[in-house]
Amino acid sequence: MGGLSWCVLAPLKRLVVGRPIASYQAGHHKFGLFGGLAVLSSDALSSVAYATEEVLRVLMIGGLAAMSSSQPISMLIAVLLVAVAFSFRQTIFAFPTGGGAYVVTRDNLGPIAGLSAAASLLIDYTLTVAVSITAGVSAVTSAFPSLHVGKTWLSLAFLVVLTTGNLRGLKESVRVFGVPVYAFLAVMLALIATGTVRALTGTVEPVPPVDPLHTFETGTVGAFILLTAFANGCTALTGVEAVADGVPLFRDPPAKIAARTLVLMASLGVTMFVGLTFLAHAYQIVPSETETVVSQLARGVFGGRNLFYYGVQAATMLILILAANTAFAGFPTLASIVARDRYMPRQFANLGDKLAFSNGIVALSLGAAALIIIFGGDQHRLIPLYMIGVFLSFTLSQTSMVMRTMRLKEPGWTVSAAVSGFGALLTGVVLVIVTLTKTLDGAWIVIVLIPILVTIFKLTRTHYESVAEQLSLASIEVDTTPHGHIVIVPIGGVHRAVIEALRYASALAKDVRAVYVNVNPDSLVQLKKDWPVWGSHVKLVVLQSPFRSMTEPLLDYIDRMEKEHPGDYITVVLPEFVVKHWWHHLLHNQSAMVLKAALLFRPRVVTTSVPFHLIE
Repeated sequence: MGGLSWCVLAPLKRLVVGRPIASYQAGHHKFGLFGGLAVLSSDALSSVAYATEEVLRVLMIGGLAAMSSSQPISMLIAVLLVAVAFSFRQTIFAFPTGGGAYVVTRDNLGPIAGLSAAASLLIDYTLTVAVSITAGVSAVTSAFPSLHVGKTWLSLAFLVVLTTGNLRGLKESVRVFGVPVYAFLAVMLALIATGTVRALTGTVEPVPPVDPLHTFETGTVGAFILLTAFANGCTALTGVEAVADGVPLFRDPPAKIAARTLVLMASLGVTMFVGLTFLAHAYQIVPSETETVVSQLARGVFGGRNLFYYGVQAATMLILILAANTAFAGFPTLASIVARDRYMPRQFANLGDKLAFSNGIVALSLGAAALIIIFGGDQHRLIPLYMIGVFLSFTLSQTSMVMRTMRLKEPGWTVSAAVSGFGALLTGVVLVIVTLTKTLDGAWIVIVLIPILVTIFKLTRTHYESVAEQLSLASIEVDTTPHGHIVIVPIGGVHRAVIEALRYASALAKDVRAVYVNVNPDSLVQLKKDWPVWGSHVKLVVLQSPFRSMTEPLLDYIDRMEKEHPGDYITVVLPEFVVKHWWHHLLHNQSAMVLKAALLFRPRVVTTSVPFHLIE
């Protein structure tokens, strides 16, 4: 069966992933400043495309007058973004091996807090993929409303494209995703510049509401509404930690290049978020269920659905979908670091053929696909879920940096502690606000899931420690004296594959037993005729099977041998023929595989196969 899987999957893997990359070429497949900005910053940059809309969707409950509060809220969020970015910049230099919030929290607040940060980030990355892709699909359906009914399938299709691109490796990832990121930056900055000039020169024409979410009435804005709007707008901070998590992905010197990337990303993010919020107020944009705020702004600034408008929509759609690429870089890298600490399966720490953590990429894709299907491709239902994880990891990380800075007291430590402390205070307040305002909207799922993941991490570590202890040569006295050896060869008749298996078995030990399970008297008669000619040098054991089972009598015989020879090893040699074409496997039973599975957990019982290759 293993041969069947390999024959089918190997060509498919090569088609999807491409040729493998040698380990010595690893340095040639890392990011520079602009490559890192394209891959690791796309989430943070793209979030400005929907962060303003999330603020306005809340404020519009209080009427048009209330929506003017979006500007001071955006300025406060901008200050928060700068503080968080500079705090993570310090984390990059303090922990240049990567890991971001997980590593700094683990080292300063202990393993439980570190695992909480890791769980938060892994959930956040998975939600980032789902939210980014579904938000990108919303940009498509805004331009082409007829596609609105197929949002889920469109989202899954884009997810497949992203997964394939990342499985092909980092260098290919930059090539595929770099152009859309810089195209988005160009059109957004052009939109903001053009709209700002028109606003300052008094040539702005308000955009008429299109299918508004609410009927406007003059009302008051309470503190809860303002806090909810602020919490929604903090989606602009998502993705900031990805650069700190992915420092090992940068070229030498990685810490310096990563820090420059982070500063450039924060500067662009603040400019675009504040600019879009200002324009949304100037053009009196009203959130709609069928058209995004960016789409309405592009119509207002560029005068309708013209070439410039579709350019904005295309770039926004691509950046939002490709924003998920940040998670495809961050999730596998973080998972590999947690796996090296033995809190996740060790498979996540292994590099694939293309020098990428392929297992992490696949796991992330499966998790995101599940979210897209469950929530019907609606990003507004998904956004409340990943705010908890984002700000929990931010708060833990920056609190840990404060403790580290105060403990080491390196030059300039007071300023560093003040920056991290200010960031920790702000993100802690946001975490409380998000928890209060988003729990009933679905965030409770994340609140429950984080401790579950932490428990799973601890159980995984406990398992690995138990395995290491049991395999250790230091803790106990190991018996190295020779043992006896019995070799059993299950046979179904006499043919060339059986003869090869008997020859191999005879080379292993003196006590070799060919075991035949009798389910057909006629076959047994033929076997006894052939045995003196071909197998006279091996003891023949015939087992009766009144219920026509092949496996149970053989297992009973092995049980008896174990009891009669408690100190001996038993090797079961399985004659197997290997067919030429993969589909030939479908024409034969898989009794050898069943027997291997049945014997897998028996101590001192070893199974091995002797392959006989068929020509046709």
